[in-house]
Amino acid sequence: MSKVSIKKRNKPTVMGLFAGCGGLDLGFKKSGFDVVYANDIEKSVKETYERNIGKIDITDIREIDKSTLPVADVILAGIPCQPFSSAGNRDSVQDERGTLFKEVVDIVRLQKTKIVLFENVRGFLSAKDDSGLTMPERMERELEQLGYTLYYKLLNASDYGVPQNRYRVVLVGVRKDIDRGFSFPEPKIDKANLTIGTILEKPYPKDEEEEVWDLSPQSMKIVKYIPEGGSWKDVPTSHLPERLKRIRREIKKYRSPNFYRRFSRDEIMGTVTAASTPENSGILHPLEDRRYSVREIARFQSFPDSFKFVGDSISSKYKMIGNAVPVNLAKVIGDALYDQYFS
Repeated sequence: MSKVSIKKRNKPTVMGLFAGCGGLDLGFKKSGFDVVYANDIEKSVKETYERNIGKIDITDIREIDKSTLPVADVILAGIPCQPFSSAGNRDSVQDERGTLFKEVVDIVRLQKTKIVLFENVRGFLSAKDDSGLTMPERMERELEQLGYTLYYKLLNASDYGVPQNRYRVVLVGVRKDIDRGFSFPEPKIDKANLTIGTILEKPYPKDEEEEVWDLSPQSMKIVKYIPEGGSWKDVPTSHLPERLKRIRREIKKYRSPNFYRRFSRDEIMGTVTAASTPENSGILHPLEDRRYSVREIARFQSFPDSFKFVGDSISSKYKMIGNAVPVNLAKVIGDALYDQYFS
């Protein structure tokens, strides 16, 4: 009896724009997509991306000849979040970084790709363009004109298996001729294994040394007074720098900030930031007077231990991890798109 040859099905393809070190792209690879092109302007991510995922083009997206790009089924665009962050100036598209979504729209217009996905911070929902439209309204209007339906939702990464409370807006534009309504994945209920303590209990990878970005002398003076689960509120006023003393004296005026947060082991990690400053993020280890290590924050972002961060600058490793989309969140979204449009 002759064997029947079964043709292997081609994988759906993705283009990763503003790819960084590759959290979003890696999640989609794990969902069964093939990355055919990746781009970022930041030189420091190149070695890490290519060590773990594949080739990346380090070029300003505004300078790319878009007609030369490979055609992809899905375009992934993690637009830089600074213009839309509640901590920023909220200039939205008037900031040159806020205009970058127009560059993505140009590629969509040229390729008529099946799906385009944008990811950004919570502030993206209320940020407005120069005509007063919110960014989702602006994107919905532009994509509608190109023949796409836009779906968007605010997601918390910890609802999808990421050991971190990280809120992000995910916007999915689907070409109308293939659209049958996109359903965002349902949250996972059990978060028992997502606590800081659970993550810290994991054995350190045997094939790498622990890398920790040292705290500044000023921070070292402060953190020794902060217990597990505490913050700057536990530090005696006499040991605070003058700026923090002034804020403490007028704390209501400064909207009661909670600097130098040290999460406890039974909590889920707060948002990992690119800056990794102990003052404005929960980067402090619960028991030791130090930042979390590179591998520890990578685990909070759900990068597998096999994913290696390389480069000469330790601060650049913290930055690329903090800027990344959590891998598990990306995979859950990739699974939903694969199941609904490519299976």
